[in-house]
Amino acid sequence: MFAIEVRDHIMIAHSFKGELFGPAQALHGATFVVDVAIFSDQLDANGVVIDIGRAMETLSVILGPLKYRNLDEVAAFKGMNTTTEFLTHYIYERFAEAARAGELGRDGKDLKSIRVTISESHVARAWYEAAL
Repeated sequence: MFAIEVRDHIMIAHSFKGELFGPAQALHGATFVVDVAIFSDQLDANGVVIDIGRAMETLSVILGPLKYRNLDEVAAFKGMNTTTEFLTHYIYERFAEAARAGELGRDGKDLKSIRVTISESHVARAWYEAAL
């Protein structure tokens, strides 16, 4: 299995609903490190999984509307707890759309899966991974 991984980060604010979240029910900020790994069984004719530059651009475009935002005010997230796990799936869906559309420099059918990992800190992270 071959993979490439790209990284970016977002600084956001949000709050959660539910007693489970204790003090995180109040508005609070977070800086998330976002890693996206793209997997393939084989390299393409150029010897790569995908174009890493396009992957970096794609991640930047996906994260752009979230940077420095209060996620509670983002229309697409209305009524949702924007947990780390929720955000991994949200980012996965957008990255998978780009892969399927061939926007990463390779036919998405040649790719096996994508994993999105969000690190909340140096001791806590979550990820979502699924096949394409």
